[in-house]
Amino acid sequence: MIIAQETSFDEDEIFELYESVGWGPWTRDIAKVCRSLVNSHLVITARDESGKLLGLSRTVSDDEIVCYVQELLVNQQFHGQGIGRRLLEHLMDRYAHCRYFLLTTDHESTPEGESNHAFYRRLGLIEHHEQGLSAFGLKVDNP
Repeated sequence: MIIAQETSFDEDEIFELYESVGWGPWTRDIAKVCRSLVNSHLVITARDESGKLLGLSRTVSDDEIVCYVQELLVNQQFHGQGIGRRLLEHLMDRYAHCRYFLLTTDHESTPEGESNHAFYRRLGLIEHHEQGLSAFGLKVDNP
């Protein structure tokens, strides 16, 4: 597996990856997703030796105090092979100097939430409330 930073993105390849994990709100406008990737602080990908995109992660950061992991996704066919772990560990090392390393995931009560929470906890991340913090955002409709 090859982990590398990328700055340009093929819409068909990105569509296939996001569609594989059921991220319908993203795949409705894949050109917008690709623009968001280009405008991110950092995008790293995981590819096999043939160049197939297995997963990616992107950050929004000031590279001093805050790193927000906007997305971490691995093609559904390749879950459980350590790809997500490698991507996240790469980001944790890269942004170790930042005070805040944050991400958002599904609530623990959702179908993917329980396994997502267990995955992030295994890597040493804890929920905001466990640090005496809260997170706020505007309501997002996910049809």
